[in-house]
Amino acid sequence: MVKDRLKILGLNIKFARMKQNISQEELAEMVNTSRTTISMIETARQNPTILKVIDIARQLNTDINELIKDV
Repeated sequence: MVKDRLKILGLNIKFARMKQNISQEELAEMVNTSRTTISMIETARQNPTILKVIDIARQLNTDINELIKDV
């Protein structure tokens, strides 16, 4: 249930990041976190705060609705 939703969120973030040809390291620097944290979010091993998701969406110039689509 929750794990499935986290997987979808993580995949949506990964897709948005890769669409812009941004590495995990680059995104991590943009949102002031570690590459490991980005990896853990993308692989559903960490539940990001809503503020972190908003920050990721802003840095990727992506509507937050795209990141939470189907979650």
